[in-house]
Amino acid sequence: MDKLVSLAKRRGFIFPGSEIYGGLAGMWDWGPVGSLLKKNYKDLWWKEMVQLRDDIVGMDAAIMMNTRAWEASGHTAAFTDPLIECKICHERFRPDKPDEVTTHEATHKGKKVEWTEPQKFNLLVKAYLGIIEGKQSEIFLRGEITNGVHVNFKNVVDSTRVKIPFGIAQIGKAFRNEITPGNFIFRSREFEQLEVQFYIKPDEAEGKKWFEYWKENRMEWFLKLGMKKENLRFRDHADDERAHYARLATDIEYNAPWGWQEMMGIHHRGDWDLSRHQQFSGKTMTFRDPHTNEEYLPWDIETSSGLERPLLFLLLDAYHEEDGRTFLKLHPKLAPYKAAVFPLLANKEQLVEKAREIYNGLKEDFMVAWDDRGNIGKRYASQDEIGTPYCITVDFQSLEDGMVTVRDRDTAQQERINMIDIKEFLTRKINY
Repeated sequence: MDKLVSLAKRRGFIFPGSEIYGGLAGMWDWGPVGSLLKKNYKDLWWKEMVQLRDDIVGMDAAIMMNTRAWEASGHTAAFTDPLIECKICHERFRPDKPDEVTTHEATHKGKKVEWTEPQKFNLLVKAYLGIIEGKQSEIFLRGEITNGVHVNFKNVVDSTRVKIPFGIAQIGKAFRNEITPGNFIFRSREFEQLEVQFYIKPDEAEGKKWFEYWKENRMEWFLKLGMKKENLRFRDHADDERAHYARLATDIEYNAPWGWQEMMGIHHRGDWDLSRHQQFSGKTMTFRDPHTNEEYLPWDIETSSGLERPLLFLLLDAYHEEDGRTFLKLHPKLAPYKAAVFPLLANKEQLVEKAREIYNGLKEDFMVAWDDRGNIGKRYASQDEIGTPYCITVDFQSLEDGMVTVRDRDTAQQERINMIDIKEFLTRKINY
């Protein structure tokens, strides 16, 4: 974990938020390479969930909502954590995380630590709307992106041709007043979520069928991206730990360096959300079947994941040290750069010109890097650490025979291919 955190900053994946001012706990900035990784993951997710399916549409709801929406969803009343407070330093921790409590006590180096009784703290982040001080309206930044989909259920039905069963996909920012952010980007106060709310007929058999379908579908998603099967598992929620809205709930967990941790959730939400918004808004949220004229409140099967946690775990799985070199064995579709192009020597105009020609030709179709710093070994090492699958080198022989050297990140093996075949080569290798 320490090595990955160091690499992430050194190579431009992730920086501490507001670092030059001493930072801000639970906030992280994604650098030039990290922002590409995030975009690749989101694009792949959107393609799989929306572009390639006929039963899911997308939307992008506002971050700020009428406060009544949060009352309806139960967040203002139930979106709380019971916390205990250290009487020495006044830091707060969840009593159901005994390891964190014990670790904190050790920081006081032998002093007897006393704790307050558990108290509930709301996790929603408050904001204020209005331009006149003292006359502003208090609102919340959304604690999760789910609500924006449910309040637009009728708008989506009325403006499209969707029919039950169908889903609404969304990617967006969420904010939580996490008391103890930590483990790098695992628990942050500002993060992104990727969710599908999948609406079905209110039927027990349908609910069970779709709940199981989405469990397996999401597990397969992570495996396709290269996560190690032995590091993944399902964990069903017990009756006394399910969220207030959940009829059934399962987490996909990852075997992190600090133990098994939640990565995403699959929840059978029943009609909790639509019924509550119907009640609080006074607007009907029912669906009328165009074939049977049957009218009902649909049930919702939700798949919900943050963006940061899967990326952290993908990076942990991808991190390799082998034969004296360090590299990220990222799936080529996720890799920030698909290839890097080098002239063998940066001070030889003919080599630079030909390499630039190849680089510019590839940019139309791929995210490619240009690197002419230092010697070729240092360039390979740099690209290995950011997960670039292929490095393409133009040398003096290339000027004579039109061939370039392509080096494979994972094996460090090299092969000569014709310049005119590079685009086809990368297309085939990246889309496996």
